Amino acid sequence: MKLAWILWLAQVLPQPAAEPLCLATTIYLEARNQSEAGQRAVAEVALRRRDSGLWGESVCEVVTARGQFAPTLIHPGHRLKNVTAWEKAVRIAFQTQREWSLPPGQRREIVPGASHFAAHDLANPAWATQPVAVIGDHSFYRVMRLAP
Repeated sequence: MKLAWILWLAQVLPQPAAEPLCLATTIYLEARNQSEAGQRAVAEVALRRRDSGLWGESVCEVVTARGQFAPTLIHPGHRLKNVTAWEKAVRIAFQTQREWSLPPGQRREIVPGASHFAAHDLANPAWATQPVAVIGDHSFYRVMRLAP
């Protein structure tokens, strides 16, 4: 399936139904080759950003904020071909959203406080100083200046 189709579907679905679709798409595009912990960490960053309200009020707004996550960085014609990785991303999206619905003190967070991440082989941003965690080939950061 094409990325453009998934993003279109996320726009026409009611917001609660679109949230896991947007989160799963981001997990797939950003971390399908990572461990489950690495995929959950990417999801946590998106959910934390949604909660901050600085990038949008929904997961879909957050992950499609210009230049922030793979759904806006990858060509819309890109095909999501790995069905096994897609199924895993969907499962992780739902699990992480369930976990995130718990009060903050009861969540089992993978990357506490992380609002950003970077793939080692793709980027070395100026804000990337001291990582909260390194999982696979991604480093996760708590960035004080959160505005996009």
